[in-house]
Amino acid sequence: MKETKHAAADPAARAAMHEVMAAFEAFKAANDERLGALESKRGDALLEEKVARIDATLQAAQGRLDRALADGRRPALAAGEGRIVVPDERKAAWDGYLKTGASSLMMLEAKGLSEGVPTAGGYVAPPETERLIERRLQMSSPMRDIATVRTIGAGVFRKPVSTAGIESGWVAETAARPETDPPVLALLEFPAADLYASPAATQALLDDAFVNLDEWLAAECEDAFAGQETEAFVNGDGTNKPKGFLSYSKVADAAQAWGEIGYIASGAAGDFDPTDPVDPIIDLIYAPKAQYRAAGRFVLNRRTAAKIRKFKDADGNYIWSPATAPGAPATLLGYPVTEIETMPDVAANSFALAFGDFAKGYLIVDRAGVRVLRDPYSAKPYVLFYTTKRVGGGVQNFDAIKLMKFAAS
Repeated sequence: MKETKHAAADPAARAAMHEVMAAFEAFKAANDERLGALESKRGDALLEEKVARIDATLQAAQGRLDRALADGRRPALAAGEGRIVVPDERKAAWDGYLKTGASSLMMLEAKGLSEGVPTAGGYVAPPETERLIERRLQMSSPMRDIATVRTIGAGVFRKPVSTAGIESGWVAETAARPETDPPVLALLEFPAADLYASPAATQALLDDAFVNLDEWLAAECEDAFAGQETEAFVNGDGTNKPKGFLSYSKVADAAQAWGEIGYIASGAAGDFDPTDPVDPIIDLIYAPKAQYRAAGRFVLNRRTAAKIRKFKDADGNYIWSPATAPGAPATLLGYPVTEIETMPDVAANSFALAFGDFAKGYLIVDRAGVRVLRDPYSAKPYVLFYTTKRVGGGVQNFDAIKLMKFAAS
């Protein structure tokens, strides 16, 4: 029998669990007694009242347990914190600002407004709203699912990398040890650019007490942000947006140097090799070094996937395998496939197929903080919410990602 292990609950959750179990045992005993009385046609109003009271106690205990478990599942605000502390005062002020534009946020402590970007010209969204938007983007932006995502506190993230390691060598026991050359370092910079959306709402929607405005704002920004981000992570030129991995210099893999991305030719102009289309795909898999193949994956759009899905190997087996479980990706020659619609189509000299370890190869940086400016004037009777977040990205390891160029060579 498979063993199921549970994470240790906090004391409040354990106490609530004991209350629930005790109340349920009492409920079962009282209800059994009630059912016995009904069977003997000796209905007792006192027993009915007793069962109702125990049932209310059980429901109250279950409610406390649910709240304790929900508190434990919330992400910590900082390292070492066990759970998030719900900022009731700030949340109420934030909701008031979204609904009516009331400036009660300015009456809170100054440290409450220092989170993320400065407050000039707008209000900084509380961390709950920021996490909600980021969580939705993580689910809807395929590049965020496969790349490394880092939250930064400055406008630019700088990362030194070693392009050539420290030299070493073998020497005899008593031979001289000459000084070796130091490692060669390169500095990569990932500036965060502004990404914005302006979802609109009616005042009736804002006045609805049952509408979760944080959820609504995150949902409205999700598609706009995800589409712009994904396009930039693939094809962005790096000017006021992230730099996409297809925007770097591309050279034949045998001549690839740091700062360039290597490619393998498909063997035919604007298409796969008509006689043996699978061999170049295998060559693409083995273009990265071994340490990048273990977590390697293919990136392509659905039209390229439709072409590859028809290919068979020398034994007549399809090289494409569909997903075997809900949420699992399809595989190509045993490696997972990520479909990104902003990848180019198969055409002459296009780079429609990529392979590599994108977690090591591509870095996405999120500047902490989301800014929301309420504008009830520009589109009356609608209220616009000018929402801004800062995002950057670029290749951080040029050896981890390889491309296929649809050309003869």
